[in-house]
Amino acid sequence: MNSFNDLLLFLDSLLGSSPWFPYVLLGVGIFFTIYLKFPQIRYFKHAWRVVTGKYDKPDAEGDTNHFQALSTALSGTVGTGNIGGVALALSIGGPAALFWMWMTAFFGMTTKFVEVTLSHKYRVKAEDGTMSGGPMYYMDRRLNMKWLAVLFAVATVISSFGTGSLPQINNIAQSMNDSFGIEHMVTGGVLAILLAMVILGGIKRIAYITSRVVPLMAALYIIGALAVIFYNIENLVPSFVSVFQDAFTGSAATGGFVGAAFAYAFTKGVNRGLFSNEAGQGSAPIAHAAARAKEPVSEGMVSILEPFIDTIIICTLTGMVILSSGAWHEKHENEFQRSDMIILAGEYDQNKQEDFDEIARYLNAQTNEVKLYQGEIQVKDGLAVSEGFTILNSRSFAENVVFLLPGEHVYNGKLNVIDGQLKNKEIVVKGDSLIHSASLTTEAFTRGYFGESGKYIVTIGLLLFAFSTAIAWSYYGDRAMTYLLGARSVMPYRVIYVAGFFWASFADTSLIWTLAAVAIVVMTLPNLLGIMLLRKEMKETVDEYWVNFEKDNKKEG
Repeated sequence: MNSFNDLLLFLDSLLGSSPWFPYVLLGVGIFFTIYLKFPQIRYFKHAWRVVTGKYDKPDAEGDTNHFQALSTALSGTVGTGNIGGVALALSIGGPAALFWMWMTAFFGMTTKFVEVTLSHKYRVKAEDGTMSGGPMYYMDRRLNMKWLAVLFAVATVISSFGTGSLPQINNIAQSMNDSFGIEHMVTGGVLAILLAMVILGGIKRIAYITSRVVPLMAALYIIGALAVIFYNIENLVPSFVSVFQDAFTGSAATGGFVGAAFAYAFTKGVNRGLFSNEAGQGSAPIAHAAARAKEPVSEGMVSILEPFIDTIIICTLTGMVILSSGAWHEKHENEFQRSDMIILAGEYDQNKQEDFDEIARYLNAQTNEVKLYQGEIQVKDGLAVSEGFTILNSRSFAENVVFLLPGEHVYNGKLNVIDGQLKNKEIVVKGDSLIHSASLTTEAFTRGYFGESGKYIVTIGLLLFAFSTAIAWSYYGDRAMTYLLGARSVMPYRVIYVAGFFWASFADTSLIWTLAAVAIVVMTLPNLLGIMLLRKEMKETVDEYWVNFEKDNKKEG
């Protein structure tokens, strides 16, 4: 698994974590925002009217209404990205990462408007009579670029696992274990059965379930978040200030957090923003293609609301909970994931400024002078007695490290270390370090009016958020399979999807997040290329919509 994770990290360094990708993603959003004259602001009020059904046409084709399409798309975006993803971004990039999540969302509102409109315009009726759409259809039917459509559809299938299935259940299982002590495999098994029962019903059952679950889970989570924010109200303004203050300089070191350079915070913020709201990824257009609407632009209007609700509201609440509680820069006792832990050659003291700065530069990829440890570690009664190394976990100095055998038995003997990685797979490593993902959010939610009970809000919220995301992404994947291999391929895909969902419940957390990061970018790039090629048509389609809208209003008047 370590080798596979290394491969994924290498691919991620060339794609999502590369210096060029955030500029491409934001650049497309900025271009369309200017090109279409800030539709996320001008059409915002109109979008709310559309989603309430004010302009519905009774003879429009489709499988769902506007609200159900929005709920399905939101269920695909409001998931672990809002709980675990925000926490991961802040633990890596500090407060500055949240600012770049906001920027991704603001310009992403326009990007989503464009991709949903174009995809809805070129949707088709599938063999089973349901509507099927998504970027692969405009790439094929309008651009005549079959190869690009196939690339996108294949990437969608991969991303349905990397975005929708694997990281969702991984975070659910971790949270259920933290809160209730339920074994990861038990959680995965029960939810895999429930997932199979829902997705076999197709888009109508999915839309029915999500339209009821999404409002409930949002309300529950918002109440819990506000309980923490108001409890720590004196930290709210400083938290907001730190987000803007660090936006163009990077986040300074504080507590156990070693600091994040601007490039690091910028890249992680944009990436987590994309994972959260999926603007530009091309996933939401697949859900919106099922909506009953004669005018593609009207469904594009509805999609403007998604990044706003998902990132600007829900992710901001999560960010303020984590920042105002102070949990993000404090060390907590935890079990170290192997892909979070690294062993360095030499003894570095976090209390010595020179050593602290050197490790900070290393973690921000600003130096090559720090070397990985090679050799053996002698352990007696669970404690390392040999010298010459330093253990880092979750980008922080690890403290009070204990080496254990399964069953909490202390280890005695030698441990082999190659390229900074512990090779004794059966060894459990525990200690104090920073934490990230759902574990960090769970800890932060205990620091409010609900006290320790706050963690149950995260657990239940994560269960609903992430499970609904897995449901929505199963639909995205089966529409992609329908395009690639026809309706007969859908059932085998669903079986594999459910099996992968179960497996990920007990797999390595960081490995899952890295896979998700790679899958997202592989899906996003073809979609961004496609909508840029259709920029003129998009503008003409919007202009035509308003002409027809005014005509219809005059007739009704």
